Amino acid sequence: MRLLATNDDGIDSPFLHVLVHALRNAGHELYVVAPKQEQSWTGASKSRHRPVVSAVVDRGLGCPTWTVDGTPSDCVNIGLAYLLPRADGASRAAIDAVVSGMNVGFNLSLGFILASGTIAGAWEGALHGLPAIAFSQDLTHDAFEHIRQGLGPDDALAATLAISAAHATRLVDELVPHTPPHSFTVHNVNFPFTCRPDTPVERTVPARLLVEKLFGPAADDGTHRFIYSDNFEDVSPRAGDSAPTDRATIFAGKISHTVLDYTKLGWL
Repeated sequence: MRLLATNDDGIDSPFLHVLVHALRNAGHELYVVAPKQEQSWTGASKSRHRPVVSAVVDRGLGCPTWTVDGTPSDCVNIGLAYLLPRADGASRAAIDAVVSGMNVGFNLSLGFILASGTIAGAWEGALHGLPAIAFSQDLTHDAFEHIRQGLGPDDALAATLAISAAHATRLVDELVPHTPPHSFTVHNVNFPFTCRPDTPVERTVPARLLVEKLFGPAADDGTHRFIYSDNFEDVSPRAGDSAPTDRATIFAGKISHTVLDYTKLGWL
């Protein structure tokens, strides 16, 4: 298949590189259009009020690669319209699916799903009528800080990433052919830490977290700083009242697969 890959952690994220190499090694034709810098928590925003720059880059991915100094949504929109090759007269590139990730950290629950730049990159593909999958990798706090300091994955995380990427490749092969065009759905897949070759996949629904107090109090200059905390209240229905939640599934050590059907928004 011909796949457009993006992410929200930026072009230099090792998680993106692991996923792209796995998909290429499986025989897929890859094109990468990723943000020049990290764009986490940007949701589906687009750079309406400033021009953005796209550029050809070489990051050793073995496939055509560009950066865009904007959001993941910018990347996919610009990539499909202008950067990727297309047939004469076609309005956009002939791509089979958009794959976004692999995200540094999970994207679980309603609050995080709607804020996620990774999921937004996939959603932009769905807005173009394409099958779309977002992949995210859970990790420990220490491993997260290790990545943020530019030190790369440690041995345990690198091993899990390789296995998660193998699962992702299999899921691309399974999900893309069975996702109709113009379905306006996104497959949100989260991998646990650690992930094993035999880790099962479970269909889930988004957990319902109360995502409060993400900013600190005003400083002397009146500014509020983002201060992430995972001390959120889970108000999801009790287990057994509905399908398992994505959050409970990851904490149980399983792979979470949520189908985000945007055609259901506004309907009871």
